[in-house]
Amino acid sequence: MKHLLLVDGMALLFRSFFASAAMNQYIRLEDGTPTNGVQGFVRHVMTAETIFQPTHIAICWDMGAHTFRNELYDGYKANRPAPPEEMKPQFDLAKMIAAELGWTNFGQIGMEADDSIGSMVEKWKRDAKITVISGDRDLLQLLNASTTIALTKKGYTQYELYDEARFVEEYGIAPARFADVKAFMGDSSDGYPGIKGIGPKTALQLIQTYGSIEGVLANLDVLKPAQRTKIVDNLEMLSLSHQLATIQCSMDIALQLDDLARSPYTATHEQMLQQKGYRLIVKHAKSLGVL
Repeated sequence: MKHLLLVDGMALLFRSFFASAAMNQYIRLEDGTPTNGVQGFVRHVMTAETIFQPTHIAICWDMGAHTFRNELYDGYKANRPAPPEEMKPQFDLAKMIAAELGWTNFGQIGMEADDSIGSMVEKWKRDAKITVISGDRDLLQLLNASTTIALTKKGYTQYELYDEARFVEEYGIAPARFADVKAFMGDSSDGYPGIKGIGPKTALQLIQTYGSIEGVLANLDVLKPAQRTKIVDNLEMLSLSHQLATIQCSMDIALQLDDLARSPYTATHEQMLQQKGYRLIVKHAKSLGVL
């Protein structure tokens, strides 16, 4: 069976950058260009390939900081600092190396990597086993019978693996309703409040009990007065938060699954990496036995 590995490129690139930048290890090329994020990102993906053994691969990217969610809500991700100067050249470098290694890069202006991943899951969930790599728990809403979410934990090899059964057992709701929970609790890192005064535990209990946002609103009369007041006073924000939390799965993916087929690495790949100065990647690939 075909096995598609979908990688949240932004998540792995940032993770790799900050893990080494904290120790001032920017791993510069001869011209001074920092590559710590790029080299960590590539090593992470190569390791994932050996763990999950995909037949197909796509790296999904945010395409600029401004997305349709910013159009919906000015505060969306407004509290996030700009990337450090050493990070800025590495976005394009990461995409270039990914392409030269035979990985398919994908992104769309105005959309986030999550939306690309969600749309690919929706398009190919009947045609392949799918594994998604990210550090973002929001992606748990994409779980289905053929899709596993591998959340990064430690280093290049440790993941917290979620399939549909584990999610349902742990959360007591369908994966698609995770966005309903986020709508009530909000997300401080993404900068939207949800319903002020309703935290993660209460938000989850509401969806477990009433099944959906619509179910909660249909049962306002049985809620505690204080809880009912918080919701009624913030219905507009509840709706907006739900739109912000919901991953879009209807993007046009102008690719066929077999366009993402991966091939073994060759001496040409090794030569390219050496010439560009990515010696750590070569050393890592050899340790994995893929070069």
